[in-house]
Amino acid sequence: MARKGARLVVSPDDRARPTSRQGGEPPAWEPEVWVEEHAAPAAAPEGRRAEGRPDRTVPAPVHDELRQAVGSRRAEAADRRMAEAVTAYERDRYRDALRLLKPLAEAAPTAPAVRELYGLTLYRLGRWAAAIKELEAFHALTGSYDQHPVLADCHRAAGHRREVERVWEELRRASPPAGVLAEGRIVVAATRADAGDLAGAIELLERSRAKVRSPRLDHLRQWYALADLYERAGDVPRARALFRSVLDHDPSLFDTAERISALGG
Repeated sequence: MARKGARLVVSPDDRARPTSRQGGEPPAWEPEVWVEEHAAPAAAPEGRRAEGRPDRTVPAPVHDELRQAVGSRRAEAADRRMAEAVTAYERDRYRDALRLLKPLAEAAPTAPAVRELYGLTLYRLGRWAAAIKELEAFHALTGSYDQHPVLADCHRAAGHRREVERVWEELRRASPPAGVLAEGRIVVAATRADAGDLAGAIELLERSRAKVRSPRLDHLRQWYALADLYERAGDVPRARALFRSVLDHDPSLFDTAERISALGG
């Protein structure tokens, strides 16, 4: 297992979206979770194997977190429960993941990996208030801003527009990796659009546009979101051009071809 973005193991078409989302907006931000990496057993000698899954182990840092939280005698059982929860999360069995994580979070409240995955699971199930609590706890324990886009999206879905802006300001000041910042920007733009401020939403994403020869996924996601906003604002030519740029660089991304066709492109 290694720390990777959840989008590496989740189909883009199956990602959860808050119920307040509209239109053809990009799928929800997929934060990092502990996911499986098939490697020789010797590659992770310090891991703890999950029962019935010889190729899955809890990474040593997570084992250490759990051992410190629950004690050495209970650490192995906690390792196994955590690994099973990750498997359930990867397979979109969020209720199973929740069943496994809830008692683990109660027993190991100081384990960041547990609070993180528990928050993501609650987010997938649309339990915004509970997800906010867990993701804020994760931030307090680690100082990491990796989950701030998800935190902002929870506030957006719950109708907490001021909180979305607050979280965005924290994220912007923290200067996180470009992909994290881009996802936060998309959430804020969508929140402003939800409130009827299409011009403000468009301005926010326009300021992030850059001419690049080899755009990354975060560039394409922002272009797609901006194209969606232009379509909602009635600027079909700009929407079509941006959707076309996304399609030219990644034909498999989202429903871009269908959106262009619908716009007469």
